Amino acid sequence: MSDSVKRALKQRFRGYFPVVIDVETGGFNADTDALLEIAAVTLKMDDEGFLTPDQQIHFNVKPFEGANLEPSSLAFIGIDPDDPAREAISEGEALREVFKMVRKQQKAAECHRSIVVAHNAAFDNAFLNAAVARANIKRNPFHPFATFDTATAAGIAYGQTVLQKACKAAGIDFDNEQAHSAAYDTLRTAELFCAIVNKLQTLGGWPVVDVDEEEKDNG
Repeated sequence: MSDSVKRALKQRFRGYFPVVIDVETGGFNADTDALLEIAAVTLKMDDEGFLTPDQQIHFNVKPFEGANLEPSSLAFIGIDPDDPAREAISEGEALREVFKMVRKQQKAAECHRSIVVAHNAAFDNAFLNAAVARANIKRNPFHPFATFDTATAAGIAYGQTVLQKACKAAGIDFDNEQAHSAAYDTLRTAELFCAIVNKLQTLGGWPVVDVDEEEKDNG
């Protein structure tokens, strides 16, 4: 990654490094329901300011002790938590590997912190933060509450908020048979986020903000 590209990515998101996250879960309550899958995709920017997906990581996760598993949620996402073929690992193991990749790419981009990009991001971020707390992880590279939500952004850019429909509107192939897999949904969400950002770039780009000077002004 050239110095000019690193600076462009840093400036584009005010010093934040965008990372697309998707989770599959055993329910809707981040404090009580199991985290079953997590995937992350980092992004890179070319010399013309256009984003593309970069590196991906994905893990199947063992339900934490005492986790709730809603039968309706498991049926919807098609996951059997007891299937040995999943080769699931603990929340702590999965998060530490995800964070290792994120921190490496964040540092390479010279960004000061990462930010979650997700479809209906409040959901994914809540499960991420709950798992971080359970695993007692002290070094979380992500902002604790700020996110980029592609459901909101796609609603503005394409008039669609459902991931499959938003992807279709953006000209991105979407296979319903593979949906509700964290690995698949993360890649499609990454492509959607890139499409939205690149659409703005095509229309004239964004105001250049000197992040270093802004940080000085803010002390």
